[in-house]
Amino acid sequence: MAAVVRARVALSASKIRSSYLSALFESTRRLCSVQVDISDASKQQTAPAEEYIKTHFEGSDSDTLAEVTQTMSVYDEFVTAEEETTLLAEIEPQFKRLRYESSHWDDAIHGYREIERKTWSPACEAILGRVRALAFPPEVNQIQHVHCLDLLEDGHIKPHVDSVRFCGNTIAGLSLLSSSVMKLVHEKKPEKWVKIFLRRRSLYIMRGAARYDYTHEILSNQHSIFGSSPVHKTRRLSVICRNEPS
Repeated sequence: MAAVVRARVALSASKIRSSYLSALFESTRRLCSVQVDISDASKQQTAPAEEYIKTHFEGSDSDTLAEVTQTMSVYDEFVTAEEETTLLAEIEPQFKRLRYESSHWDDAIHGYREIERKTWSPACEAILGRVRALAFPPEVNQIQHVHCLDLLEDGHIKPHVDSVRFCGNTIAGLSLLSSSVMKLVHEKKPEKWVKIFLRRRSLYIMRGAARYDYTHEILSNQHSIFGSSPVHKTRRLSVICRNEPS
């Protein structure tokens, strides 16, 4: 009888060990997959292909384009249409309680409403986790509240540099509901500029020179042109992750 009990215990331990190893392998496999994705994205940022630049950026001159494309990245279709709907369903109830404002406290935004949100459903946390994994190294302290900015069709964001008192060296934003054109203008040399085509459901990441040396704005429909084509902006929702100021 004792031998039977010992055999059953050994078999149970073997099953537990097998299940643990299987789960560990699956967790490692998923982690490796994320690392590969981030590595690929980093390669795209450090050596952007000519076609990638042509379809996302245009600028005053080649040197300015080079500086901005080395410190700003755009990832098309970063979220799916279903994920966009998931994020909107979670954010929209809060926005419905707010009116659109005609001017911002620093006069940077017109026709907007905004919230800061910390708690998310598991589905939204998974989406935002992908943003954070791509934008921020593990050792970086991130701002836990996500900034959600709802911009009317006729609203626009005026040229500004985000205050270093409130966020650090990296800004990562999802562009939902509408495509738009962002424009960067060098603070000290206004003849240096770059336009960025932000497609619906894309992610942009700004750091370094793009973050600190250039103002950025979302162009109003009157001026929203990329290449020779107008880009009509409808209502636009941006979901922005940031790191802590240094």
